[in-house]
Amino acid sequence: MEEKHSIEVFNQLFTNYRGRFVHFAQTYVGDVMVAEDLAIESLMDYWENRNQLADNSNIPAYILTVIKHKCLNYLQRIRTGEEVVKYLKGCDDWELDLRISTLEACDPERIFCDEIQRIVEETLKTLPSQTRDIFIRSRYKNQNHKEIAESMNISTKSVEFHITKALKVLRVALKDYFSMFFLFPHLFN
Repeated sequence: MEEKHSIEVFNQLFTNYRGRFVHFAQTYVGDVMVAEDLAIESLMDYWENRNQLADNSNIPAYILTVIKHKCLNYLQRIRTGEEVVKYLKGCDDWELDLRISTLEACDPERIFCDEIQRIVEETLKTLPSQTRDIFIRSRYKNQNHKEIAESMNISTKSVEFHITKALKVLRVALKDYFSMFFLFPHLFN
């Protein structure tokens, strides 16, 4: 019979104060659905803890205190969420600004030139020294075949052989950049 009496007390409390509790919560959280949830959660909180309260406790004041704390927690979560969103938006803005400035400063021609030049230099290091020397004299020092042959005391056919050999190795190393060969005709002719 005591439990039935408690249910009647709870129902009476719910009926008498629900509207006031919801209005109180809505004043702070600004959303009637959230306010109703907080008020009902607070009433349930009271119900679960009713046996721990003193007999002379002011039950509506207790529930209102619970609502107050739930409203504060809700608002603090919103503020924290907004701060996180603002922080993340700031990070997104910073990253976007960085991408824009990097893209504006990007010189595709320079990127390809640097990359191709690096590959050419690394590939030339793998060539036999005489082949590498002949290729460098031809392509970088602009010496013709006859000048190279005379300075190295070899035939022009040997010069042509070494240049052809170097070009074959470079073409394999630069296969991914084949479309870029027109930018560097002095290397591949």
